[in-house]
Amino acid sequence: MKQVPDIIAANLKILFIGFNPGTRSAETGHHFAGYSNKFWKLLAAAALTPYQFKPEEDGKLLAFGLGITNIVPRPSRTAAEITKAEYQAGRIILQEKLLLYKPQVACFAGVGVYREFTKQARVTCGWQAASVVSGVADFVVPSPSGLTRILFAEQLTYYQELKEYVA
Repeated sequence: MKQVPDIIAANLKILFIGFNPGTRSAETGHHFAGYSNKFWKLLAAAALTPYQFKPEEDGKLLAFGLGITNIVPRPSRTAAEITKAEYQAGRIILQEKLLLYKPQVACFAGVGVYREFTKQARVTCGWQAASVVSGVADFVVPSPSGLTRILFAEQLTYYQELKEYVA
């Protein structure tokens, strides 16, 4: 499976961070491409994008001050396939990206993503008390995966909170 390139630039409003690309994303070369993934719908519903982008439009995010990266670049069917060594290397690389690009907000797409990045046992959605990189606010949203049991309306409240913060 091929890797999916980061959508990233300096001084973004929000850099979204996932576990790693799924198989559909690897097939298409675009982020959050799984058929049941709600990421693009959530961005549009929160007015972070002017309409619901298709995954193949992920490059347009930069024009709105948004970007995407992953803690681990290797695609897999599930995050359970990611090794400890991949997480360890990914933590270092992600911290370097945050230091280099300095987004206003590092938004982790799932509590598990933030847990793996920080090694904190207890993580909840929303603003985190302390950020890993000085000057970059850490925010956690529920995973947009179709497997998530959290209702869309509840997920949306977090994206709306993000929108208010960067507006």
